[in-house]
Amino acid sequence: MAASGLISQQLRLDVIADNVANVNSLGHRANRVDFADALYTAGLNPSYPRTPEPEGNQRHGHGVVVGSVTRETRQGNLMSTGNELDFAIEGEGFLEVQNGAGEYFYRRGGSFYVSVDPVTGAHSLVDSDGYFLSGADGSPIIMPEGTTTVSISSSGVMEFIGPAGETLGDVPLPVYGFVNEMGLNSAGADRYVRTDISGDMLTIDNARVVTGYIEGSNVELAKEMTNMIRAQRAFSLASRALTTADDMEGLANALRR
Repeated sequence: MAASGLISQQLRLDVIADNVANVNSLGHRANRVDFADALYTAGLNPSYPRTPEPEGNQRHGHGVVVGSVTRETRQGNLMSTGNELDFAIEGEGFLEVQNGAGEYFYRRGGSFYVSVDPVTGAHSLVDSDGYFLSGADGSPIIMPEGTTTVSISSSGVMEFIGPAGETLGDVPLPVYGFVNEMGLNSAGADRYVRTDISGDMLTIDNARVVTGYIEGSNVELAKEMTNMIRAQRAFSLASRALTTADDMEGLANALRR
């Protein structure tokens, strides 16, 4: 029982350390460890008969186990940058980006840059890793030639403005949500990939994308430091319990001899 406590608290400390290390990482989502009692997680299986036999329903368990590592989904603070190609989402949702292989990823806005195709000369918006920002049809958004300014209206339409202030074109910038956001898998940085557990992708009609802002980490440093102290004390207690149990078992073995 004490050994399972040590293992679980060690994982909790690892998760807290990761949160603290990413307190200044843009778009980072904090994680937390949820525990479960091993006795109850090994509980009754309705397909087994209620017998005292080992293969029956009287299975045993003790101690504590890690039930899950859960991602915090609350929004981080929006920070002003003044860069018109920095996008942030107010509320829920993700923007869609894709790599050169046609794989789709989802992220909470971020910093984008203009990329020029060396063959066609087309201007696209890419993130820091060269992933293309996708439009409503799933293809990369192409900027009209001569675009000098990009803005996003309150209705979620990206407008391309020329040097004289004229509108050269516009395109809807969709914001997507998922039936189960916790089912998304992390793909590194602040990008996520869709899974069967995340469910169907949905378009969020009332989402608001703002330019000139980026979303910071939602890690609360004071909360993480408090959790670290609690985890260290729990780890120390489990360690002493394990030492005591080992001493008692050693004493019992010595008496038998």
